[in-house]
Amino acid sequence: MTRMLVSIRNLTLRLPSGGRMLTVLDDVSLDVLAGEALAVAGPSGSGKSTLLGLVAGLDTPTSGTIVVAGAEVTRLGETALARFRRETLGYVFQSYHLIPTLTAAENVAVPLDLAGVSGAPARARELLAGVGLADRGHHYPAQLSGGEQQRVALARAMALDPPLLLADEPTGNLDSATGGAIVELLFALNRDHGTTLLLVTHDDLLAERADRVVSLRDGRVAGERRRATLVP
Repeated sequence: MTRMLVSIRNLTLRLPSGGRMLTVLDDVSLDVLAGEALAVAGPSGSGKSTLLGLVAGLDTPTSGTIVVAGAEVTRLGETALARFRRETLGYVFQSYHLIPTLTAAENVAVPLDLAGVSGAPARARELLAGVGLADRGHHYPAQLSGGEQQRVALARAMALDPPLLLADEPTGNLDSATGGAIVELLFALNRDHGTTLLLVTHDDLLAERADRVVSLRDGRVAGERRRATLVP
């Protein structure tokens, strides 16, 4: 039986805004199976990226629970959170978030170095080769195209072979052709390596590649569909 990797229950986040409390997420519950590709779709402002950040422990919800790989993220202290992120998840952002003063290979090696992995430079080169950038390791982010930077970010996210990959609008800053190549890499990781993929997007074509799509609207789950078939 396939185990549950992510379990979110009754997740609510309220933040102060203009003298009142703004509800960003409202009683959200969803599960992600190990090895599944799940897309969270919805318009801008629906709470998609906020949800992903909460799963990663980057913020604390007002109420509700998030359990990832057996760890209740909402109860972890800073030291345990750092270990959780290092061992459990990779994160790909829309804006890449590469360190501009490091080369592509050095960016990929950062999590390896922090984890004390021996042979980090060689492993970084292998990871870059895996995303089609074997000859770009010595280039700095400013010398790379947007698509190349996102490939570097993906290689960095997978450096420690995490069971869960979070992708926040991974094609949002890319043209359709370049974005399509990134999509293929993401779903190849899911298909060939069993990496669980949790992505957020407002791109319907990207969402439809996932095993399942959960729609958010105004911070609430508005529907769910499996591939092209609507789930009642």
